[in-house]
Amino acid sequence: IFWESTPYHIDPRTGLINYKELEDNAITYSPQLIIAGFSSYPRNLDFQKFREISNMVGAILMADIAHVSGLVATRLSPNPFEYADVVTTTTHKILRGPRSGIIFFRKNSDLEAKINSAVFPGLQGGPHNNVIAALATALKQMCTPEYSKYTKCVIQNCKEMQKHLLILGYELATGGSDNHLILINLKNKAINGLIAERALEFAN
Repeated sequence: IFWESTPYHIDPRTGLINYKELEDNAITYSPQLIIAGFSSYPRNLDFQKFREISNMVGAILMADIAHVSGLVATRLSPNPFEYADVVTTTTHKILRGPRSGIIFFRKNSDLEAKINSAVFPGLQGGPHNNVIAALATALKQMCTPEYSKYTKCVIQNCKEMQKHLLILGYELATGGSDNHLILINLKNKAINGLIAERALEFAN
């Protein structure tokens, strides 16, 4: 399965997603699908803006919330379900479940048959019942007050950590974080990410 893809970028001055460039590229390339998601972005996404841009070009909007799904579930991060046609997440990150994934899509949409057939028989064979049971357990735990308290602590810990990093003179990408991710610009520390990664692994 192959696609032609075009990335969207951040503003080099602020580190924030350049939504104007995203809109211009969408108009230029007329994509069939726009993905609102990230691997390492410490700010909330503007799902409404993604929806508006998708509507301009008739694109399907897919939200990848793998890193923040637990925060979305406990209302600590913006909810993409109001805007996206498809929402995907892994389940082994902040959801604390097994290594798996979930695909949500709107009821009675023409995407249902396409997604179901792409998963099976397109990409998967028989189900792993043990993983399904583990996922059900994780999702049930996610609905508890204890999990809500956990996600609040995750955010509080991130805020506290970024505060002390700034006190120590570290430069944070975008100036801080809205979620549980912190990106540090090490240029003013005369080291690079690889050296920092190895030092942290050694210290851990």
